[in-house]
Amino acid sequence: MANYKNEGFDPKEINELKEECRQEGQSFIYVEDEDLDVLESGECVHIQFPGTYEGQEVIYDALVYTLRLHHSSLVYEMALEQVRKTFPTYVPPEDRELGYTIAPELEEEAETALTEIIEEIEETETVKVKENIDVDTDFEYGISLDVCINVEEITDDVVEEFVQGFNNNTLSLDDTLYSFTSEDEEN
Repeated sequence: MANYKNEGFDPKEINELKEECRQEGQSFIYVEDEDLDVLESGECVHIQFPGTYEGQEVIYDALVYTLRLHHSSLVYEMALEQVRKTFPTYVPPEDRELGYTIAPELEEEAETALTEIIEEIEETETVKVKENIDVDTDFEYGISLDVCINVEEITDDVVEEFVQGFNNNTLSLDDTLYSFTSEDEEN
């Protein structure tokens, strides 16, 4: 039996995934990922599906997410970078280590600045995004895909359509640049 450096190319692993997909009645399976809170939002899913790469069968490990989520992530990162120039000790709640402390007034000031910068970035449409797929062939299990598509919600049908289009080489991505605002989400 062959030893595979990347188990995502192992025919035994691929056949097991195909069987799981068959049992689910879909061309993909969902992957539980406790590290990604956003998976509960309906705007992002973690999936695996069998396919081919350069004529060889492989397992694709993909994050599929909405264009809006991608946009808001980029806006947040850009705003956070600007806030850190003024408030170098500020650490956002999601990145705080146990024992991190910040003066409440400093935290409030930094978070107010963060909100204002986000609003400014959105109003000026500084960040624009388009549908895209990032392929990482240097992944530890199969081939990794980051898939960003312009839909309101990532549903089974959306994922199925993506997988079929990807595997049949009929997928067409929209090159239009989009910008979103937080206000759109609230309406």
